[in-house]
Amino acid sequence: MEIIEQAEDLARQFESFEPDPSDRARARSLAAVHRAALARAKAEATLFRAVTNARANGHSWSAIGTVIGTSGEAARQKYGSAQDRQRK
Repeated sequence: MEIIEQAEDLARQFESFEPDPSDRARARSLAAVHRAALARAKAEATLFRAVTNARANGHSWSAIGTVIGTSGEAARQKYGSAQDRQRK
């Protein structure tokens, strides 16, 4: 019987719950972080494909690094294949 009373009390609390406006703002700010992280992941995937294509077209790691604002070695370490990393 106690479980049923607790369940009914929880149901009443749920039905009468009014979120605080600050809770909404906090949820929106966290949702914005989530959207930004998804956008970054998509951009990284696009960049990875572009780097792979540039390498297939004969561009050096140095040239790729210059374009993305890093050294050629850093670009190779981040975007290179296992074979590229072993060539060092």
